[in-house]
Amino acid sequence: MDNEITLRYGINPHQKPARAYADGPLPFQALNGAPGYINLMDGLNAWQLVRELKESLGLPAATSFKHVSPAGAAVAVEMDEATRKAHFVDDLELSPTATAYARARGADRMSSFGDFIAVSDEVDASLATLVAREVSDGIIAPGYTDEALEILKGKRGGKYLVLRVNAGYEPPSDTERREIFGVTLEQPRNTAKITADLFANRPSAGKALPESAARDLIVATIALKYTQSNSVCFAASGQVIGLGAGQQSRIHCTRLAASKADAWQLRHHPKILAMEFAEGTKRPDRINAIDQLIAGDLGPTERAMIVGEPPELTEEERARWLASRGEVALSSDAFFPFRDNIDRAARSGVRYVAEPGGSVQDDVVIRACDEHGMTLCFTDLRLFHH
Repeated sequence: MDNEITLRYGINPHQKPARAYADGPLPFQALNGAPGYINLMDGLNAWQLVRELKESLGLPAATSFKHVSPAGAAVAVEMDEATRKAHFVDDLELSPTATAYARARGADRMSSFGDFIAVSDEVDASLATLVAREVSDGIIAPGYTDEALEILKGKRGGKYLVLRVNAGYEPPSDTERREIFGVTLEQPRNTAKITADLFANRPSAGKALPESAARDLIVATIALKYTQSNSVCFAASGQVIGLGAGQQSRIHCTRLAASKADAWQLRHHPKILAMEFAEGTKRPDRINAIDQLIAGDLGPTERAMIVGEPPELTEEERARWLASRGEVALSSDAFFPFRDNIDRAARSGVRYVAEPGGSVQDDVVIRACDEHGMTLCFTDLRLFHH
């Protein structure tokens, strides 16, 4: 592998010339297509995320990245038929790696439109077939079968970006640097390990942490490690189901993540799954119509795509469905300063919470978790990412 590569342009098309380089060989190789600056920012962050998920949980992992934050992340947990249909993959036979990506993209399909994909394992034909029919800018993985590579090379008129990463690569230094306005900032890389041991301190009355909940807290917390701060992440069934990124206020992070998690849950409602669309309706249009319907903002264009009368979900039906789902895990990249975050999370079925602790309001947050029957874990680990 070379130690320098010319990029199409920088963050914006007018920022030319642009390049990526390292003191030694670059840890990746372009097998197809030409990378841009944002492609590599997404791809290199995304690769670290899936590598950590695989190391921590021992399962194939995938993430769907957009603008340097994950839209979704997941490990290969088998999907039931409702989830397969809600994720638009009920017509495919999925390998474990493809299952991980189907879950990752299914977290927030609107945000994943035009994503950059990372997977922890070799890309097989099953995953390549799934990727080929989605709108995506590129993929990074440690390897590709011959069949998978041929499928991907045919995407986007032959220009789809395919990167092969050196799975054993570690940066030569534990120090990372960034230049802003001619000033160089330097710090140690964030090498904090996210394992189940991180959730051992449970100050709330609810002490139980089932293995599935620990798994989901790991998924949510590793996702936060590579998400632009402030950030809050909801997870269930081995995948992100709602992520609020880059908000200046923590409650706004929680509200955003919760609203996405609610939408994910409601997409599993039998009324939504039973919707039929006019023949020829494209997948992105169906996804948009479903999201608009769930948000209560179905327009005439979306309404015309639906066969028959669009289903209605009353507020009572929505609340009852969300309450029935439960077992959701929530992680925050910094402490909760007020209980309003916990109160909002409770309405979205959260039962397990991980946050660093250290706020003057910790006692208030603990009491709120107790009132809602949540298990609270203080991690003593802040995970800001910028």
